[in-house]
Amino acid sequence: MKPLDILLKALRGCELTGSPEIDVTEILFDSRCVVAQPKGSSQLYVAQRGTQTDGHKYIAAAIAQGCRVVVCETLPETIHEDVCYIKVTDSSVALGQLADAFYDHPSRKLKLVGITGTNGKTTTVTLLHRLFMSAGHQTGLLSTIVNKIGNDEIPSTHTTPDAVELNRLLAQMVERHCEYCFMEVSSHALCQHRVSGLRFAGAIFSNITHDHLDFHKTFANYIAAKKSFFDKLPKTAFALTNVDDKNGRVMVQNTKAAIHTYSLRTAANFKGVIMENAFTGLHMRINNREVYFKLCGKFNAYNLLAIYGTAVLLGMDEYEALAQMSALESAAGRFQMLHVGNGGTAIVDYAHTPDALENVLKTIRDIVGKEAEVITVVGCGGDRDALKRPEMAEIACKYSSKVLLTSDNPRTEDPLAILDDMQKGVPSSKSKHVLVIENRHEAIKTACMMLQANGVLLVAGKGHENYQEINHVKHHFDDTEEIKNFFNIK
Repeated sequence: MKPLDILLKALRGCELTGSPEIDVTEILFDSRCVVAQPKGSSQLYVAQRGTQTDGHKYIAAAIAQGCRVVVCETLPETIHEDVCYIKVTDSSVALGQLADAFYDHPSRKLKLVGITGTNGKTTTVTLLHRLFMSAGHQTGLLSTIVNKIGNDEIPSTHTTPDAVELNRLLAQMVERHCEYCFMEVSSHALCQHRVSGLRFAGAIFSNITHDHLDFHKTFANYIAAKKSFFDKLPKTAFALTNVDDKNGRVMVQNTKAAIHTYSLRTAANFKGVIMENAFTGLHMRINNREVYFKLCGKFNAYNLLAIYGTAVLLGMDEYEALAQMSALESAAGRFQMLHVGNGGTAIVDYAHTPDALENVLKTIRDIVGKEAEVITVVGCGGDRDALKRPEMAEIACKYSSKVLLTSDNPRTEDPLAILDDMQKGVPSSKSKHVLVIENRHEAIKTACMMLQANGVLLVAGKGHENYQEINHVKHHFDDTEEIKNFFNIK
């Protein structure tokens, strides 16, 4: 519980109508959750303008249910004398600032590091969490796969939680004496101001390729969303950017933070060279120190450089960082390898963008050679950027011996319509090597039956997910489980 006049100090330029002499018990942005509170207190309802609906429509409902504090961008026509209205320029920004203040500014009490980019976010934050935990530091994690406080898991539903949940989790981390927290920062979260009010000790840029254009509409908007993260960093923070990506320097053009770079191709603060790449791992030279890692692939080499750079910038000894990193294993569903009985290898990966799929398949080809059998099972999600569908199929065909196009998370779209879009990217010369099997279970089963000795099977798109979303219902489905069941792997 917090006095409203204390919370108002977090907002600049707000206009007040009504008395602020009230205690706030909770911050809400869903009017259906409002419940009448004891006299002298109230929940605070923030009316946000979302992509699906406008919270201003539900101000009257919130008040009818007992709310006595309302944050809005436009005052309602009917003003109640016993309600305090707080008019702001942007309700979503205000929500983050109020949540930060309500939970006593938790991001200022630990070192919060965020990573943004199209690919590599989950692997990077997951391994940073493991690295700092193994080095003896109590650490928090906010990721697509799971949220963690120390080693305790809290289920994750979004890449970046809403502003209230985010601050609640950070406050719990502070209570549990976490020194650090590593979190994914999605472009959606940046546009929706979910990280408003947070203070970051550092930010990492991994890479950017075409994705989420269903939401951002243009690639320029997508870049701008990512860049806004770095634009708002304080002088006390660091900005670590991948300068091998053509937008790596663009991201930090206007940042106040201290800029640091990592690269495999050019001079950088954290420079890596791949000496050997195999399914057993990477042999790399990082800043003139040779290290063996359990992760493989060029894309993981970039992830490792980001992890190493972050660890050093946070004060970890360089030698200790590399020593601890050499023991790290991949995150669930990220180039997760299963060795099957006939000598073949099955790989489950979250690759759901053209760039990520190409990175994974290139890695496989680099290791096994051009002549080896590579079978790829891949689909595309519904209600998402449709422009990448034919490109995904084209890339799968380019690097694979055989391709099985199947359903991913169709959501509210017709799976066959999604597959029709994908088939437009299949070159005519490759069509006889492509099967279309809408049922994902059958597609994976068929691919497993096709896999020959010493071949490689890639099942891409869903990675760690243990469900398939169809018409707003999540049905249990796990790619790794499907492969293990077929080959009787315990």
